[in-house]
Amino acid sequence: MKFCSECAHPVALVIPEGDNRPRYVCAQCSAIHYQNPKLVIGSIPVWERDGELKILLCKRAIEPRFGYWTLPAGFMENEETTAQAAVRETEEEAGANIEIGDLFTLLNVVHVHQVHMFYLARLLDLDFAPGIESLEAQLFAEHEIPWDDLAFPTIRKTLELFFADRARVAQGGSYGFHSHDIVRPMRSPELA
Repeated sequence: MKFCSECAHPVALVIPEGDNRPRYVCAQCSAIHYQNPKLVIGSIPVWERDGELKILLCKRAIEPRFGYWTLPAGFMENEETTAQAAVRETEEEAGANIEIGDLFTLLNVVHVHQVHMFYLARLLDLDFAPGIESLEAQLFAEHEIPWDDLAFPTIRKTLELFFADRARVAQGGSYGFHSHDIVRPMRSPELA
């Protein structure tokens, strides 16, 4: 951030009085500009018929990770609930009609200042098509999931947890709620 959104004067990164971390502060109007994590909200759209379960994934038509597969998800907008965001993103990215279920995963992605949340969802019909941010929208059984071509660690973790819970559901259990931290892999030091 370079300029104040209140008065357009330059800002400086300082620790405001009474605070404990650097913030962008305007020297002209004293506005403090807080920067907080973004919420990425999505769904796990499930189609189940005759004992066969499939998940709807989208192939990304945008960066980052163009051409990789993801669950339908995106940034939450102001004036909507997280459940509303999940439904909207599923409609926008996959053209899919869903019935939203319980919150399934909450994933802290600290290194990119994001929190990802995915809801269980039931596809209401097979009338879906890729939106403008997707190249394809396709149903996958567990053994068909393109694991090596998933866009983000949060997608992999959510799907792994979903299928682990699914195995418990088949034995009379239920889906749980899962909270995890996605940590950036440590880079190995280069040898001289």
